Amino acid sequence: MTPRLLLVDDDSRLASMVGDYLGRAGFEVETAGSLAGGRDLLAANSYDALVLDLMLPDGDGLDLCRELRSTSKTRQLPLLMLTARGEPMDRIVGLELGADDYLPKPFEPRELLARVKALLRRASPQATGDDVLRFGRLEVDLGARVARLDGKTCDLTGHQFDLLVVLAQSPGRVLSRDQIMDALKGHPLEAFDRSIDVHISRIRAVIEDDPKAPRRVLTVRGAGYVFARKQDADDAAA
Repeated sequence: MTPRLLLVDDDSRLASMVGDYLGRAGFEVETAGSLAGGRDLLAANSYDALVLDLMLPDGDGLDLCRELRSTSKTRQLPLLMLTARGEPMDRIVGLELGADDYLPKPFEPRELLARVKALLRRASPQATGDDVLRFGRLEVDLGARVARLDGKTCDLTGHQFDLLVVLAQSPGRVLSRDQIMDALKGHPLEAFDRSIDVHISRIRAVIEDDPKAPRRVLTVRGAGYVFARKQDADDAAA
């Protein structure tokens, strides 16, 4: 089945070039030059991934990102931000709002293609519905690609779910950022990018809803992160 991609960017020349390139690579690409146009297409169609420019003539792409992550229909839609902004904070805000990846302008079309393919690989189910990791109140359902707390679905993006799985599949083991990047199998973010910290903060906010309960994801200063086994979590809370 041909993957469908929506590109929202007001640079018509860039959109045409990227659309042609991705089309030759086997994608069906639709484009919009504004937030309004992107919203209309998203409301009328289903897509496998979204490439979203942040600076648009009728508003900020971050606003659309926020909207998509607050709606059940598009919460899991793989989303890559395009940004010409040089400030790291802009990228961090986008990741905090739920973007899965970012690519600064100017960029090579081949890199965009690689990143989109990586997003789609991570979004594809790779396990059966019987594969569920259970940790007390928390369930990580590999087949359904959802995490549940007390049976209620956690509000995580696709990338945040993948990151949670990497940690949860190695309980009690300290994982460095490099090891996490390797385990994510082709995720294009640089190993020293602080976006991992941003995503883990979001994961913690979702799965650690009780401030009196032991923490589940622990930071090991200078080493990385560890998904706590029950005893580890109890020790950390003591």
